[in-house]
Amino acid sequence: MKKIIALLASAIILLALPSKADAQTIRDKYGSQIGSIQSDGTIRDKYGSQTGKINNDGTVRDKYGSQIGKIDSDGAIRDKYGSQVGKVNSDGVVRDKYGSQIGKVDNDGTIRDKYGSQIGSARGIPKNWAGLYFFFSLN
Repeated sequence: MKKIIALLASAIILLALPSKADAQTIRDKYGSQIGSIQSDGTIRDKYGSQTGKINNDGTVRDKYGSQIGKIDSDGAIRDKYGSQVGKVNSDGVVRDKYGSQIGKVDNDGTIRDKYGSQIGSARGIPKNWAGLYFFFSLN
């Protein structure tokens, strides 16, 4: 579970190529760019290397193309085996598999932990994609 949480914790806070006009920058809590997500779902690290991808059907893949999870249309986050590990509600609240709030993605893309402290930002990225920050690491 910790690997899954760390995995998503990096997925939404990953990727960014300033030269790519279609990329949305992901930043850590200090404002440093740690990656980007392109409009086609490609996830890149801060150096521009592809580390994963979110497909149109919600499938999350690592840099080798292996499925590591999925985002269902209702916001449920599933691991590679199909087990629900969490959920991102439409209001941005992120819950673990037991229903406990573990974080939140604000409307402006700010990613907060369960105590309300900012732990990252993903402006312009859909809340459910940003919510992956809590479940997958694509390093």
